[in-house]
Amino acid sequence: MTARARSLLLALATLAILAPRADAQAPPAPAHAALESLNPDLASHPYRLDPGLRPYRDRLSVSPAYGWLGADAFYALRVTYNPQSWLGYEASIAHSPGQSVHAVLHTLSAIVRRPLPGRFQPYLAGGYGMMVVFPGQAVNAAPVTRNALVGGGGLEIYVRNDLALRGDLRGATVFGGQRGGDGLVAYQYSQGTIGLSFYRSIRP
Repeated sequence: MTARARSLLLALATLAILAPRADAQAPPAPAHAALESLNPDLASHPYRLDPGLRPYRDRLSVSPAYGWLGADAFYALRVTYNPQSWLGYEASIAHSPGQSVHAVLHTLSAIVRRPLPGRFQPYLAGGYGMMVVFPGQAVNAAPVTRNALVGGGGLEIYVRNDLALRGDLRGATVFGGQRGGDGLVAYQYSQGTIGLSFYRSIRP
């Protein structure tokens, strides 16, 4: 056997030793860790509601809403803190864009309720605020600020422990001056919204 033939056989034998076997299994790919929910109980039962009375004490809710004020659209954002199970303090800012004028209504209200078991939670609301009316593009017209009283109630329908649908119906009484006189006139507006309530616990 020539030297060239021996070199060729040696090279083939070396390749055969170094080449992977056809039936050899590739090393397993590293397993990726599964995503872990921040609230495992909520991940497995997203619409479950804890039994017993709804807990409100030391809870904060943020409620965006849409509805109407009088005959115009109404956009509201409400933040409520509940120091007691039956009492909450609500700060609200809302905007009503009208055709020729638009208004901003900001109020501070008390929310009174009796917590119930189950998903349906009614409440009463009442408070004081200010309405700022902007005349829009009217010539030589400045914004006007008026006192306002609001009162009414609503209903929360819990989807899960930290989320509820919220419907709210209130009356707004805005106090303004009488045109051409010094008297005080009270203007009545109906106010209705539907939105969501996002709840979080705040422990002192």
